[in-house]
Amino acid sequence: MKTDIQIAQEAKLLPITQVAEKLGVSADDLELYGKYKAKLSEDYLRKIEKNPKGKLILVTAINPTPAGEGKTTVSVGLGEAFHKLDKKTLIALREPSLGPCFGIKGGAAGGGYAQVVPMEDLNLHFTGDFHAITSANNLLAALLDNHIQQGNELRIDTRQIVWKRCVDMNDRALRNIVVGLGNKMDGVVREDHFVITVASEIMAILCLAKDMDDLKERLGKIIVAYDMDNNPVTAADLQAVGAMAALLKDAMMPNMIQTLEGNPAIIHGGPFANIAHGCNSVRATLAALRMADYVITEAGFGADLGAEKFFDIKCRLAGLKPDAVVLVATIKALKYNGGVPKAELTKENLDALKKGIVNLEKHIENLQKYKVPVVVTLNSFVSDTDAEKNFVKEFCESRGCEFALADVWGKGGEGGIALAEKVLKTLEEKPSGFEPIYGSDLSLKEKIETVAKEIYGADGVNYSPAAEKQLEKLSQLGFGNMPVCMAKTQYSLSDDPSLLGRPQGFTMQVREVYVSAGAGFVVVLTGAVMTMPGLPKQPAAFSIDVNKNGEITGLF
Repeated sequence: MKTDIQIAQEAKLLPITQVAEKLGVSADDLELYGKYKAKLSEDYLRKIEKNPKGKLILVTAINPTPAGEGKTTVSVGLGEAFHKLDKKTLIALREPSLGPCFGIKGGAAGGGYAQVVPMEDLNLHFTGDFHAITSANNLLAALLDNHIQQGNELRIDTRQIVWKRCVDMNDRALRNIVVGLGNKMDGVVREDHFVITVASEIMAILCLAKDMDDLKERLGKIIVAYDMDNNPVTAADLQAVGAMAALLKDAMMPNMIQTLEGNPAIIHGGPFANIAHGCNSVRATLAALRMADYVITEAGFGADLGAEKFFDIKCRLAGLKPDAVVLVATIKALKYNGGVPKAELTKENLDALKKGIVNLEKHIENLQKYKVPVVVTLNSFVSDTDAEKNFVKEFCESRGCEFALADVWGKGGEGGIALAEKVLKTLEEKPSGFEPIYGSDLSLKEKIETVAKEIYGADGVNYSPAAEKQLEKLSQLGFGNMPVCMAKTQYSLSDDPSLLGRPQGFTMQVREVYVSAGAGFVVVLTGAVMTMPGLPKQPAAFSIDVNKNGEITGLF
C-alpha cells in the first residue's frame, strides 16, 4: 500500500495557471509562487466582490481518536465528487502548522487519493504566510520591550504584560521563559511566554480581516499590556500597526493549489481549533463563494470545537450562512469511543459500536441546534463490516440525518459520489435556518455556560479565582458583547481527554480568560489545554528525510 506522500509525489501536476482557468481565473489574476502555487491577487479579489455567492458546506467530525477520522480527506474527496457531477465547486481549507507535522498529528493535505498537492510544500513552508504572521507577532513583542527599555512613556506595568512571542513549532521549553537577562542594555528582566503561531492573535486577525483597512484596524486594537492605572495598552499605542501590516501584506492574499484530480483548491490561514478559532480565512471563504456555485470548507477537530467556533465566531463576525454540514465519523473511531483498544479496532464489535456511537449522537444533536441540515458520512475502511455500517446508517437516519458512505481515500472523487449526491439532495430539500447558539447580548459567563452545557453536555462551569477577576475586568472594559473562543482538549466533549463517548455529570474547569480585542473574541482556557504544545516521545520528525534528488520522505 502506497503512503500518502508516495501518491502525492507520483501525481502529474498541472500548471497552476491551467488549474485556475477552470474557474475563469486568468494568469494576470494570480501572483505566482513557482509552477504549482499562486495567490489570488488583490485586483482579482476586488473584481469579484459583486458576484453572487454560492452554497456553503461545512465538513466537521466527531472527536478525534488515534484511529483517525479523515475530515480533510473527506473534504477534498467530496469536492472531487462534486466536480465529477459537473458542479462548479471549490474547496477552501486551512494551512497546516509545522508543529503537528513534526509532532504527532502529521500534515493537513488530506490522504490517499483525496489530497491537495504539492503536499510537501503545503505541509512545510508553503507561501510563507506563517512566517509573516510569526514575524508580525514578534515585531510587536520587540517594540513592546523596546518601549519599556527606552523610558516607558506609556507607563506599562511590566507585571501586566499579556502579549506573548510565538514560533510555529511544538516547543514546550518556551512556554515560560525569562527575558532581559544580562546587562542594563539587554532590556528589563521579566517573565515572558511563547505560544505556537497558530494560537497567535495575529493568526486569528488575518483569518477574520476582510481587507487591509480591516486588518489594520484590528491590529491596532490588540492589547499588549496594562498600564499602572490598569488601562489597556494597544499595538496602536506602540505605533506598531503600519509595520505589522507591511509584513502581512502578501499573507493576506488567499493561496491556490490543486487536488490530485487537477481541480482548484484555496488554502489560507490555519488557527488550531482546540486553542484558537479553527477556521480558514474569511477572505478565502468569501472569495470561494464568489468564484463557485458550491464551496466546501472544514473546521478543525470535532464539531464541539471547530464547528461551534465556525458557527459562533466566524459566521457571526463575517455574516456567513452555512447551507449544510457534513459530519464525518469512522467505525473504528466509534468503537474506540466504546472502549475498544486501538489494536483491536479492525474486529467486528457491534456492542462497542453501540456503546461508542453516543459520541456521534451528541454531535448530531449539537449541529441540529444551529438549524443547519446534517449529512453523516462514514469514512470507509476495508475492516468495516456490513452489519456495522448498516447499524450506523439506521442510527443516523432515525435522527433525521441523510447518510452516505465515503471511500475517497482509496478511490478519490469516484468514492465520494454517493456522499455528494446526498449533500446535493439535502441542499435542495432542506433549507438552512442557521443561527448562532447564543446572542451577543448575553454576558461572557452566560456564553461560556451555554457552550459548556449545550455543546459539551456539562452540568456547569467552575471558574478559578483568577478567571473570575479576568471576566469581571473584561466586562468592565466593554468586551462583554464579544463571542467566546473556548480552548479545550479535542479528545473529549469534556475538558478531560480521558472521558470518551458522551460524558455526563461533569463540571467544566475554566482557569484563565483573556481578550483578543483585535480578533474580536474572548479566549477561555479550560482544563489543562496548552497554547504551546510539546513533542511526543517519538515525534514524526524522526521519520522525515530528504534524499540526494531533493525528494522529501516520511511526511504524512
